[in-house]
Amino acid sequence: MNRLTQKMSGLQLNFSPLKEPLGFIKLLEWVFSIFSFATCGGYSGKTSMIVACANNTLNNQTVEATFMYPFRLNNYILSGIHGPFCGQEWSDLHLIGDFSSPAQFYVTIAVFAFLYCIGALVLYIGFRHLYQDSPKLRLIDFIITIIFAFMWLVSSSAWAKALTDIKIVTDPQKIVSYCNLPYKCTPGSESRMGSLNISVAFGFLNLILWAGNAWFVYKETNLHTPPVPSNPEQQGPPPSSI
Repeated sequence: MNRLTQKMSGLQLNFSPLKEPLGFIKLLEWVFSIFSFATCGGYSGKTSMIVACANNTLNNQTVEATFMYPFRLNNYILSGIHGPFCGQEWSDLHLIGDFSSPAQFYVTIAVFAFLYCIGALVLYIGFRHLYQDSPKLRLIDFIITIIFAFMWLVSSSAWAKALTDIKIVTDPQKIVSYCNLPYKCTPGSESRMGSLNISVAFGFLNLILWAGNAWFVYKETNLHTPPVPSNPEQQGPPPSSI
């Protein structure tokens, strides 16, 4: 009995599931989740404007703010002028807005998806026999896949909206409106946000992957294919011939 238990529960490496849609798509989900949280969580950018005196535009200085994940922009200051300027003390200006909630929500979903994919791949590759013999495991896998597909939809949509607002708030054309007399401000430079655009794209690609994979996980469950009775007598009497 102990030998049978060890045989059923022991590690049995089998990489064939990676050749099937169930395992191959899970591997893609693992890779795409890495790109999702890396492109968003690892971003750092700058925005700036050029400040001059209203009566002397030749005398100018540049102020800039560096911002990064999780994009609590109201914590970042446009600074770079020290001491009096244009006849008065320069007061550092804050950026506007706190977009940490959608950014952290998106990264959290990506990290949890990454961890779940590792666990699922270990199950598919090392414990495939347990997965096939346990209807409960297959059903749990299906439910979690559906939940992740929904969470990717919500988090990617929220992050896409937040990114649009971040671009508006950090636009040099926007921050010059913070200027008042005796200053005259003109737009400076701004860091590109290509990696953040890519993070949004990966979010919706993950949505497609998880929603598509839900079908292949569903096919593994008894919801799609009811279990075949092991006892032929349980199948009922054969149909009578006419």
